[in-house]
Amino acid sequence: MARHLVQSRGFRFGAGLLAILVATAMSLPALANGPHPRRKDEYKHQVEKLEEVWRTAELNGDVDAMDKLLADDYVGITMNGQVVTKMQQLDRMRNRATVLSKIELTDVKVKVIGTTAAIVFSLADVEGTSDGAPMHATFRYTRIYSRLPTGTWKITNFEATRVGMPGQPRHPPHDEAPKPN
Repeated sequence: MARHLVQSRGFRFGAGLLAILVATAMSLPALANGPHPRRKDEYKHQVEKLEEVWRTAELNGDVDAMDKLLADDYVGITMNGQVVTKMQQLDRMRNRATVLSKIELTDVKVKVIGTTAAIVFSLADVEGTSDGAPMHATFRYTRIYSRLPTGTWKITNFEATRVGMPGQPRHPPHDEAPKPN
């Protein structure tokens, strides 16, 4: 009798384990396609909010807010082509090397990749001073966010490319074809 009870429990445990393995195997294809669309929209919204936090921190010279946004292994390429680490970027803010009084973003696109990364593309019209000289320019930028296991998003990379030269009209957005001559 005791032997029958142990075998019966063993069978139930084995059947339960088999059911869990089958359910997991059946869900793997869904996981391979990335997060559920609602989750992807949620991630996109989180990153869009962080873009506004970044913009506000940049305009206000808020080093503490920027410190929280940037990953420890952050690498950025500034509007002047300088490659900077997180500490260098924070020092640039502390020293007020570049002071921005206006950041107007247009053509903002957020691309969520799986559950761990997001890429932001934008056109930014900026005004301020760079090393004490007045500056007004338009840039295309790319910012990459990484989602940590805790769910926190951090900026890992940034790059800005000047669009046109001062006094010249801006190039058309990337999704517009150039007009033939």
